[in-house]
Amino acid sequence: MIDGTTLRAAFGQFPSGVAAVCALVGGEPVGMAASTFTAVSLEPPLVSVCVRKASRTWRQLRRAPSLGVSVLSAGQGAICRSLAMPEGDRFAGVPWVARGSAVLVEDSALQIECRLTGEVDAGDHVIALLGITALTDFPGAEPVVFHRSTFRVLR
Repeated sequence: MIDGTTLRAAFGQFPSGVAAVCALVGGEPVGMAASTFTAVSLEPPLVSVCVRKASRTWRQLRRAPSLGVSVLSAGQGAICRSLAMPEGDRFAGVPWVARGSAVLVEDSALQIECRLTGEVDAGDHVIALLGITALTDFPGAEPVVFHRSTFRVLR
């Protein structure tokens, strides 16, 4: 049996982008950071994010009519850490804009508006499938990369 600490370190060998998944819930921004965001399908346009089943934040977000997914850019590591906090105001110092109920982080590399279309059971996580309804790409922005518990920039 492989313990969680060993497995987390092994998974950390795989560099990933970082996305903020956010929405307005009760008129207030709610969000979380996710390093398990990926493109899924061109037709229909789908992306996915993996979320711990125990996540209280996901329980709130999954009920929103639309979600914002912001692929964070270089220099936004502090925003990721803020959105990953277990308690407190995750949006303190985070510049954001709402489009409907989707909350998008300003100055990110990519902003996607989407709707939850399904969830797939995956051990202690769910894979949330998100149908894309709109997106804004910022081709000049460099994405932040998370690798071995550190934020890095592509060079």
